[in-house]
Amino acid sequence: MVQGRIQKALSGFYYVQTEGELLTCRARGKFRKEGVSPLVGDWVEVRELGNGEGFVESIAPRHNAFVRPAVANIDQLVVIASAAVPKTDPFLIDRVAAIASLKACGVILLLNKCDLDPADELYRIYSAAGFQTLRVSAETGEGLEVLKPLISGKLSAFTGNSGVGKSSILNRLDDTFHIQVGEISAALGRGRHTTRHVELYHLSCGADVVDSPGFSSFETEELNLQLKHHLPEAFREFRPYLDGCRFIGCSHTKEKGCAVLEAVKNGGIQKSRHESYIRLYEELKPLQDWQEKKK
Repeated sequence: MVQGRIQKALSGFYYVQTEGELLTCRARGKFRKEGVSPLVGDWVEVRELGNGEGFVESIAPRHNAFVRPAVANIDQLVVIASAAVPKTDPFLIDRVAAIASLKACGVILLLNKCDLDPADELYRIYSAAGFQTLRVSAETGEGLEVLKPLISGKLSAFTGNSGVGKSSILNRLDDTFHIQVGEISAALGRGRHTTRHVELYHLSCGADVVDSPGFSSFETEELNLQLKHHLPEAFREFRPYLDGCRFIGCSHTKEKGCAVLEAVKNGGIQKSRHESYIRLYEELKPLQDWQEKKK
């Protein structure tokens, strides 16, 4: 048996990087019976068959797992946003950040295309909310040297609205990369998807990264009862105020004596962040406990 990490999953094959080589593997049938699928980012044990082939025999316990994109053991999400075309809706950032919090996954926010627009408002909002927020430019390289030590030695998933520059930034981080870069549609103000599958790459700066599809791929499987029950804690800057509300079970949406609402009023919590919380609260509100899918 050898140990390794799944770098890519494609058409029923799992490409596992071991200490010595990249093995092309099938998964044991027992996983299907158990309702488990190996994921990119999984640490696994492989039985070698020779000629660079093998079978995935076991999967190590996961730190976390995402449904779509299908990845595991992510240390942090690197969320790429922009105030230039295509402009990022803060709600998309907040939605992904809430999901990341639930998965015990860090968040770094990259404000790309700062050579075109410094994204002052986004920088203000997310710096105040306590997120590591960097201004970068895939075009000029600005800010990317600061990013490298923040991702070195970790597995990071890069995500953002399509066309915001995920692949361009990865290409800038490692000049041996040649990830396809999509065009921006002038009419629609959004990019064409260029990421077709999830794949793990090792960068020369010592980081492992996943170039995953964009925000739209964080589908409703992640907007589940677990997030509903823990939504206030998923907004990091809400946490100091959650025990200060007058009533137990406060929804932090409109109640009198709500410490969160008072913090929004006093500027301790950014208004746009609370607006995103309410949108997610309303989106999750219809979910009932009996609807939770059995895993």
